Amino acid sequence: MRVWIDADACPRLARDQVIKFALKRKFSVILVAGQAQPRPNFDCVQLIVVPSGPDAADDYIADNVAANELVICSDIPLADRIIKKQAVALDPRGEEFTERNMGDRLALRNLFTDLRDQGQMSGGQRAYDERDKQAFSNALDRIFTRLARLPRNNSTD
Repeated sequence: MRVWIDADACPRLARDQVIKFALKRKFSVILVAGQAQPRPNFDCVQLIVVPSGPDAADDYIADNVAANELVICSDIPLADRIIKKQAVALDPRGEEFTERNMGDRLALRNLFTDLRDQGQMSGGQRAYDERDKQAFSNALDRIFTRLARLPRNNSTD
């Protein structure tokens, strides 16, 4: 199994948690970034730096992820693309994106984008904290357990 991480936007604590799971459960982690960054020194971790540009890392992930793989991302449009490919999308705060909640998430994202563009709203998400890390770890465990029960696709190992 492979886990893809949108490395430009993923908090380091979440990325480190995925790598810890990868070492324990023997799967691959692919960090995709639009800019160079340090790659953790483990054989199970690969860093792919894509040419810079809007959504270049997102496009790379969406084009290469396979069904039943996991993608860690905060980007709602990317998550929508991932779900349409029958893969699993999880944000670093432990919220899984699903077909059921995607419509609401896209609508809310578009609303907040419009409000920011009109100057009626500013700021971003609160700082990533220990509560987020625990929720993310719990979600990872649930998702890995669920994915482990699925038939394996040997071409992605």
